[in-house]
Amino acid sequence: MALNEEQKQRYLRHLMLEDVGVEGQEKLQAAKVLVIGAGGLGSPVLLYLTAAGIGNIGVLDFDKVDISNLQRQVIHRTADIDVPKVESAKAKMNALNPEVKVDTYQVKLDSKNALELFSKYDFIIDATDNFAGKFLINDAAFLAKKPLSHAGVLKYRGQAMTILPGESACFACAFDAPPPVELNSYFKAGLFGVVPGLLGCVQASEAIKYFLGVGDLLLNTLLTADLKTMEFRRVEVKKDSECRVCGKHGIKELKDYPA
Repeated sequence: MALNEEQKQRYLRHLMLEDVGVEGQEKLQAAKVLVIGAGGLGSPVLLYLTAAGIGNIGVLDFDKVDISNLQRQVIHRTADIDVPKVESAKAKMNALNPEVKVDTYQVKLDSKNALELFSKYDFIIDATDNFAGKFLINDAAFLAKKPLSHAGVLKYRGQAMTILPGESACFACAFDAPPPVELNSYFKAGLFGVVPGLLGCVQASEAIKYFLGVGDLLLNTLLTADLKTMEFRRVEVKKDSECRVCGKHGIKELKDYPA
């Protein structure tokens, strides 16, 4: 669909970029992204995808806003306490850019609903905060053949990587399998509030670049950031032919991981 005059003004700074222009902005307008998690990582992802003009954004989160979320989950406000996160997020997204179609899913992602949900979108963003969810999302993206942006955060540190199923290393190539369930408590440790903001911006950037075909994605690469020391590193991740998910004897169906 051609951009109208109001849209040309809204996206003017994109249109001025030689790598974007009208054609690139129209690609973003036609794009569909599913964001799993409307918390610390999901907040900047959702706001920047909305601002960029991604045409259809799905928001999946089963939780409600808690006062302890507000230190880092910047899409929510004090008045949103006890409101489902998907509803709170949608309201801010609609206020920012009413042209974007926002789908909400107040459900928990599992092996029964993941593939159907993924089939509706072109790109998946893992903005979850637990190991079971991250491994399930990687598996579902592989089976659904959907590009995926992963990120994780802890205390002052964070990491991100992008996965093109069948082409690049997947999350399991890097980390194989979830750690023992008791280590899920790590996600309840302290967290420097801006860390998920930074990594969420990286994820939004990867999705936008994917649709535009611009620049280099974090393929076969784990980007790590430590905001306490301001150290950023790129770690090579090799695609593993024996990977239990994407290798030659990889998975054929989904399973739920212990949470």
